[in-house]
Amino acid sequence: MWGSLLLAVAATAAPEAVAPSTDVELWRLDCGDLSVSDFGVFSDSHRYDGKPYRLVDSCYLIRHGSDYLLWDTGLPGELEGKSSVDGVFTVSVKERLTRQLARIGVKPGQIDFVGISHNHFDHIGQAADFPGATLLIGAPDLEALRTQPPERRDRVKPWVDGGSKAQPVKRDHDVFGDGSVVMLGMPGHTDGHHSLLVRLKQTGPVLLTGDQFHASESFEKNEVPSFNSNRADTLASSDRFRAIAANLKAKVVIQHEPADVAKLPAFPASAR
Repeated sequence: MWGSLLLAVAATAAPEAVAPSTDVELWRLDCGDLSVSDFGVFSDSHRYDGKPYRLVDSCYLIRHGSDYLLWDTGLPGELEGKSSVDGVFTVSVKERLTRQLARIGVKPGQIDFVGISHNHFDHIGQAADFPGATLLIGAPDLEALRTQPPERRDRVKPWVDGGSKAQPVKRDHDVFGDGSVVMLGMPGHTDGHHSLLVRLKQTGPVLLTGDQFHASESFEKNEVPSFNSNRADTLASSDRFRAIAANLKAKVVIQHEPADVAKLPAFPASAR
């Protein structure tokens, strides 16, 4: 009995912090801009009431040997060259993902996995441009998408309809099986929210937040957006995230914070 239990625990444990032998490369991609006229909803303690804030919407391409993972897919591609206002948000897209990938010679059919940190509109917007990829997304978030209105559900239509392969993720998930790229279960923002750990030989470990944090100050002050699904889970996930970052001495990249995204080389250069 105990042997089986220990094996089960070992199978779900985080891989040891050793740089993998496979060559891993990371690109930052521009998936849009979000200007927020009132940042108040991003703190349930009223820290940001009435204050404006500018966010970026960043996505990431990870090459593992000859395999590719696209992490998050940003705002809808039809916004390319346009802007749209929705309440306190003004959103825009300069260049859709497929055009950016073409600049480094990567075609949509070469993307093996599309990993989604969570199911909000600004992270699933261009997913359907990569129907040949396996979708990696938190299991509760995938189930939630199945019940959404068509304009949101259609962003992941190839997988929701069953024509493409979806892999619902529970807890952590080692994407390539060698500890180099690991989805980290960080519930709270949504029930199935994940961050991403990428281990690079030269740069070292990089932690992509998803929406665990939206701004540098929210990381420092432990702010919780009022629209998160579970406050207690958010705080527990934030504690875990900080502990992982400290223990691995990782470079933290808050995906919506312009200054954090700038820690990585500007596209089309990459981090290795």
